[in-house]
Amino acid sequence: MGTGNVGTVAIVSESVVRKLITRRMAYEAIRTAFESVANHQAEVSKVAFARGFNANESYGVKMGADAASNNLGLKIGSYWPGNAEQGLPAHGSTIVMIDPATGFPEAIVGAAYLNGFRTAAADAIAVDYLARKNASVLGVIGAGHQAEHEIRAISKVRELESIKIFTRSEKRARWMTGRLKDLDTAINFTTAEQAVRGSDIICTVTPSKEAIVLADWVEDGTHISAMGSDGRGKKELDTAIMAGARLYADLPEQSVAIGEFQHAFAEGIISSPGEICPIGLVTQDLAAGRTNESEITVFDSSGIAIQDLSIARIVLNAAAEQGVINRVEI
Repeated sequence: MGTGNVGTVAIVSESVVRKLITRRMAYEAIRTAFESVANHQAEVSKVAFARGFNANESYGVKMGADAASNNLGLKIGSYWPGNAEQGLPAHGSTIVMIDPATGFPEAIVGAAYLNGFRTAAADAIAVDYLARKNASVLGVIGAGHQAEHEIRAISKVRELESIKIFTRSEKRARWMTGRLKDLDTAINFTTAEQAVRGSDIICTVTPSKEAIVLADWVEDGTHISAMGSDGRGKKELDTAIMAGARLYADLPEQSVAIGEFQHAFAEGIISSPGEICPIGLVTQDLAAGRTNESEITVFDSSGIAIQDLSIARIVLNAAAEQGVINRVEI
């Protein structure tokens, strides 16, 4: 996988990534990553966090090594909430691939747009394997750039009849309406409770630090993908939901440390990470997904570096095949 070219690095720009990436590529890359983690073929380091200069600005570094695919490297991810006022995504992302033969940088991939595909693909996989096959009503909590990615990815694995979206911002609602006008699906903006009640699938994608989805609202047979909690203190779900649900995660140990399950773990509702099933076992038929039509399933996506490395690799390979990689000296 490495280039062996010490002193030069491949650059895959955001504009190139946008031309190359597809939902199917992302789905396959993230499923491969989940399976490597579940099979203990990959090592995931603890996430390092730091703050920006202004309120609520933060960034983190996720590092990992995947022996199964020979991928090694890190992602720098940022959250700058003020970006929305400039028409920019709140989340920024850059992936650095390390050449395992030399330890030098192999490639730098502009990944702000790619990160949306990566995160949404994780959601799509969870919905594909855990939601009821006839699930057709999607409730979304949040209306940022990532919410659009989630909706589009889920639409690829379930035939949706209606989408209910909760946002406190009329501006975001108007923006989302424009972004999704190509979908042949009824879209309504509702309260959080209305978005949850009657939905077969619920996707939460916010930076909230207090529960938005309450247990009393969640009906039997619902699948929930908690996509927003990726740091200490973040919380989107009432912990009572976890008490009666089947639990899944990208990486159980991380989910109880910085993911949505951190609160249920602190309260003793989850006694150990072993009670949470790695989603990569389900995709390989090594563990059960949904077992009946009435159970509630919850997938916690705190995000792991192996996902980033896997999707960066598939884009890097596609860029090489099409001859659209730039190389620079470092």
